[in-house]
Amino acid sequence: MGTRMPAEWAEHEACLMAWPTRQELWGPVYDRALGEYAAVARAISAFEPVIMIAGPGRGAEVRRACGKQIEVIELPTDDSWLRDSGPILAFTQDGERVGVDFRFNAWGEKRYPWDSDDKLAGLLLDRLGIGRVHSSMVLEGGAITVDGEGTLITTEQCLLHPNRNPLMSREEIESVLRERLGADKVIWLPYGGLEDTETDGHVDGVCAFVGPGRVVVSLPDDPDHPDYARMRANRAVLEAVTDARGRKLEIIELPQTAYADLDGEEIEVGYLNFYLANGGVVVPVAGTPEDRAALAVLAAALPDREVVGVETPTLAYGGGGIHCITQQLPKAGA
Repeated sequence: MGTRMPAEWAEHEACLMAWPTRQELWGPVYDRALGEYAAVARAISAFEPVIMIAGPGRGAEVRRACGKQIEVIELPTDDSWLRDSGPILAFTQDGERVGVDFRFNAWGEKRYPWDSDDKLAGLLLDRLGIGRVHSSMVLEGGAITVDGEGTLITTEQCLLHPNRNPLMSREEIESVLRERLGADKVIWLPYGGLEDTETDGHVDGVCAFVGPGRVVVSLPDDPDHPDYARMRANRAVLEAVTDARGRKLEIIELPQTAYADLDGEEIEVGYLNFYLANGGVVVPVAGTPEDRAALAVLAAALPDREVVGVETPTLAYGGGGIHCITQQLPKAGA
């Protein structure tokens, strides 16, 4: 039987995260990374429980940094981008909650080792008491956004990259997405971020479903931005298609971009890389004047949720944002 991934706005039992371990990724800003992970965990915990995966023996460290309200599960990990290495939660046709365990190869074998992260989904599902559905296809959670009603959006730049599934055709990839995530219709955008060489253009830097038939789209308003033309090409695709239920998409533009200074280096902080919590939206911000307008766009797009910004320039330095380090655990029966 096939399985269906619910939309990210469906009610959550908890938010899953993983504590940083790969110190060489962060270098001199490792302690700042820990602080930002903790700040994100505390912000989300105001809306829903947070479960943090920590390396063996590091549970006490996590509780000190994040607070006693955070549940800790100690498991071996290589990295801390749980959106990509963790399970994708879904439901069977009978309504049973399961975790889809796609293969993980560190974004096309970019960071060694990754064997613990590839095993993480199965180990975590066992600890949570949730059934596992295996897939031999490489897929990261940041590469997809779904509406829970049969529509999935991804980018050709990522999913068709030869470092993921070189022996699979587009049609074969779509077949797996349909069977494992309930994607009756896959919308292929041509581009991810030009400078997103770490993930090869994940869609969570490009657009996100925020409701049935409603998509927030990154659309930089600066003509000198490297993605100015690319994101407009993506928007044109979204304008021309319908979703799995035949609806034209309502496109909400997010034109703001912001750069934070991190020890003299300019780092772009992606506002689109937010986490939808129960009753809230936790958004990466740069601590710059552009933050206010971007948060206002998201508040208008999600009027029933409290919008909270968390400064995360170090996450951006590491290659991601708040969506990248989180994974929703939908409530059973959601």
